[in-house]
Amino acid sequence: MLTDITIGQYFPAPSLLHRLDPRMKLILTVLWIAMVFVPKNWFGLLLAVAFLVLCIALSGLPGRLIFKSIRPILPLILFTSILNIFYVSGGRLLFSWWIFKVHTGGLITAAFIGIRIICLIIGSSLLTYTTSPTALTDALERLLSPLKVLHLQVHELAMMMTIALRFIPTLIEETDKIMSAQKARGADFESGGLMKRVKAMIPILIPLFVSAFRRAYELATAMECRCYQGGEGRTRMKQLHLARRDYLSLAVSLAVLALLIVMNILIDPVL
Repeated sequence: MLTDITIGQYFPAPSLLHRLDPRMKLILTVLWIAMVFVPKNWFGLLLAVAFLVLCIALSGLPGRLIFKSIRPILPLILFTSILNIFYVSGGRLLFSWWIFKVHTGGLITAAFIGIRIICLIIGSSLLTYTTSPTALTDALERLLSPLKVLHLQVHELAMMMTIALRFIPTLIEETDKIMSAQKARGADFESGGLMKRVKAMIPILIPLFVSAFRRAYELATAMECRCYQGGEGRTRMKQLHLARRDYLSLAVSLAVLALLIVMNILIDPVL
């Protein structure tokens, strides 16, 4: 299961999404989140899904890799869907037992929200799949630069966010190694009740915290040895420039968002 978590990983490819300016990709990600939550009917949601499929095709990444990120959140999707099945009424009654009642409206809402969550995760993952940590740091710093007037340490904030995102795959790999080592010593993480499983995680958490603090100390030492002084006076080898493809992608995304809003007005909602 740990190997299925791909959050924070970057996969280079010669695709259109990879060549977009990272600042524009951050803006497009925000627009995508709006596109996911704006639709109130199936036509709007299907349009958002079609737009996501187009983005996946333009990313040049294999579909197996894209949908691999869904597996870790399947329990969350199932839990959310079950709650909507039993707590959303409307439509025809299909099943009734004690306090549990299943209506057609609950099933439709569960499917609608499940698809919405899946689209949200996949679309947001495209940002880290197609953007290197260095480019993401520069983009965050550029976009947050107006906050400098409030005396906020924009560069340090962007650096911390990017380092945290970058080390997610490293910590996942470290956790997998520790679990394999503990299993080789006879540890059992799958049998027994809830409390027994929680106690079995202690031999994993302690060395994981030690490894995380050691890596943080080594990273701080390496940055200090390279005379890192923050963003003041810092130059960049690669300058960010908005190209025609960036403005075109923004225009297409805004057009899709506007069309989704119009569809909400003209078409009745799901329930």
